[in-house]
Amino acid sequence: MPTPIVLITGGSRGLGRNMARHLAEHGSDIILTYRSEAGEAQAVVAAIEAHGRRAVALPLDVGDSAGFPAFVERVRAVLAGWGVERFDALVNNAGMGVHAPFADTTEAQFDQLVNVHLKGPFFLTAALLPLIADGGRILNVSSGLTRFTLPGYAAYAAMKGAIEVLSRYQAKELGARGIGVNTLAPGAIATDFGGGAVRDNAQLNAFVASQTALGRVGEVDDIGAAVASLLSPANRWINGQRVEASGGMFL
Repeated sequence: MPTPIVLITGGSRGLGRNMARHLAEHGSDIILTYRSEAGEAQAVVAAIEAHGRRAVALPLDVGDSAGFPAFVERVRAVLAGWGVERFDALVNNAGMGVHAPFADTTEAQFDQLVNVHLKGPFFLTAALLPLIADGGRILNVSSGLTRFTLPGYAAYAAMKGAIEVLSRYQAKELGARGIGVNTLAPGAIATDFGGGAVRDNAQLNAFVASQTALGRVGEVDDIGAAVASLLSPANRWINGQRVEASGGMFL
């Protein structure tokens, strides 16, 4: 059976790095993208290769759709070097956060969020479709903030809400090729995302834990393991769904 190949955007740090590690440990080869931290990306590649899997890191700014055609050609070249024409799964994970009250959110902040979290995944996925294998998978990363509301995340959550709707349409329209599409919505995770507030602010950490059924904040391994599970052949019948991995926040 051929080795599955997974492309993860934003795979050099945080959740993306952990997703790449878990998927490699479950037998996948990895193409990951990074925006600026080439050193961190190469460290992830080295770690994956140490586990006996193939990995390549490619630069990509998901907020700049003008660069997508060249990126697709770089992916095509990587695949050719591995002796294949298509990859098996795409994880749209790359992102950035803006914390600002609704009334104070600037148009520039809003536009940046649109480009990174909605326009980018929309047109990048479309550009990569010829390279995704029939029967492949797409996983779009959303947020628990589309279900529960916390002040300061109106614009960010709105983009993620749009991604959840888009995922259902993708599942419907790509079903003829056997491509399954789901959304994974992490809750509050202890990473450097958003300045590392959940990880580093003890008061916030305690508040999140108190509002979570399992009594703690999420860790990166919780999300990496969920991604590996959702992309496993055993879960192929899960399609067009929003899966929240939050430990039971705000139930």
